[in-house]
Amino acid sequence: MACLGVFVGYFPVTTVSVSLPVIQKALDASTADLSWVSDAFVLPVAALILTAGVFGDVHGRKKVFQAGLGFCAVGAAVALSAHSIVQVWVGQALLGTGAAALLPMTLALISQAVPNPRERGKCIGLWTTSMMGALAVGPQIAGVIVEHVAWRWIYLLPIPLSLVTMLIAAFVLKESKAGAGRKLDWPGQITAALAIVALVYGVIEGGAGSFGDVKVVVALAVAVCSGVAFVVFERRSASPMLDLTLFRSAAFTGSALVAMISFLGLIGFFFVFSLYLGMVQQLSTPQAALRMLMVSALPTLLGAVVGRMMRHLSPRVLITGGLLFAAAALFALTNVGTDTSFGSLAWRLALLGLGLALAFPCITATAVSSVPFQQAGMAAAGNNAFRQIGGALGPAVLGALLTGKAVGTLPAHLAAAGLPGSTSAEVLRAVDADGLGAVGALPLGRATRPALDALSQSFLDGLQLCLVVSGGVMLFGAAVAAVVLRPAKGSAPAAPVASGGARPAEAGQGRPATAPAADVK
Repeated sequence: MACLGVFVGYFPVTTVSVSLPVIQKALDASTADLSWVSDAFVLPVAALILTAGVFGDVHGRKKVFQAGLGFCAVGAAVALSAHSIVQVWVGQALLGTGAAALLPMTLALISQAVPNPRERGKCIGLWTTSMMGALAVGPQIAGVIVEHVAWRWIYLLPIPLSLVTMLIAAFVLKESKAGAGRKLDWPGQITAALAIVALVYGVIEGGAGSFGDVKVVVALAVAVCSGVAFVVFERRSASPMLDLTLFRSAAFTGSALVAMISFLGLIGFFFVFSLYLGMVQQLSTPQAALRMLMVSALPTLLGAVVGRMMRHLSPRVLITGGLLFAAAALFALTNVGTDTSFGSLAWRLALLGLGLALAFPCITATAVSSVPFQQAGMAAAGNNAFRQIGGALGPAVLGALLTGKAVGTLPAHLAAAGLPGSTSAEVLRAVDADGLGAVGALPLGRATRPALDALSQSFLDGLQLCLVVSGGVMLFGAAVAAVVLRPAKGSAPAAPVASGGARPAEAGQGRPATAPAADVK
């Protein structure tokens, strides 16, 4: 059930990502609007994943697992009927809320049923394979759908998937909770959600306009103040949403930081590269999906192999090596052009997939195995929260960089194309008002082709910057992994807590807490 649940939770990620160019044309969306399509899903995951873990501890993990599937079904139904970009955002937000419930519950199922760190690592490898499998098949299914029917139908499949999984879980899963004394941490939840949303809002709106705008400055100030308040509340809480003593473990701290860094680069890459395939190479959705498959296929195929490698090699070696491969692939992609062939793209994208296959299972396994199994639920949720924060910032940061660079170089490319000043001014006004995708809809007559060529060249300037930044982010993640992560020595933090975070005294009169095992399918 853990593998099936994470598949349902992650299925919309690349399904929507590869369809962004089609959605942009259908709904006249700007690049900032498309950033919100991605972040409308990721933000609820980042903001609610820790609280979902606590809800599972308090009210029952099976109930939260089922609720997450319900949110996924409702969110997909809302987006399926969307006729505006705002309705797509709402559907994506509901899907993200469902994923926020599913991710910690699926890892909690594994950590409770398999307390042995070595065996747990193998199960997490299968969990990661299921996640990457969802990312792999999503674009292929979306490509077929968009090629034959309206783009909205990409949201149809999550509905029966969610409902069937709910039915199976009703009979297969057993209910489990944490020890007595676990409570909801509302101050921590509110401040964490406010900090994450304000930060991403500030980055997206700052990139679309100016970071000097009052609303952007206020949003970033709110993010900083809320982040400080979150730390204060968590230090004082009797039942914190995220026990900050987890960060005494160098392995947990390092894996959380690497997860955030790597997902910032990866999800940002998916966002800008899908726009490149649609806007610059003018590929159909199935053709774009085939190229994206080069990234996600290897992590899916190599999941079992990497699981065995984790038994013999240090996580530091696998994570550092994987992120170095990913960085090399991103840097190799910086010289792509409007007519770069499939074969030329394929080996670079496959190299990126190889890097992800090596690194990602180890990141999660290191976080979960770096603490006593009673803390594994909170450690998994915390690691996923940092991962999703990076995922939310990826489209925001790289989307802002892409737009800023492309808009900045567009006048020079228009002039080089020999367009009259009045035509260039019309193009620039359209881009300023409605984003880069607006140029294709302008009635420019014979100037249409030169204008689109100039737009493609300016887009490539922005893409190159984004790929350099993504590669640099992966290099930084590799450096963090090499310096911070250490092979497990079997030691545990001094103050173990119960699953999800209950302190020993809360989990049974000062005795170590144990949680009931759950079935893992």
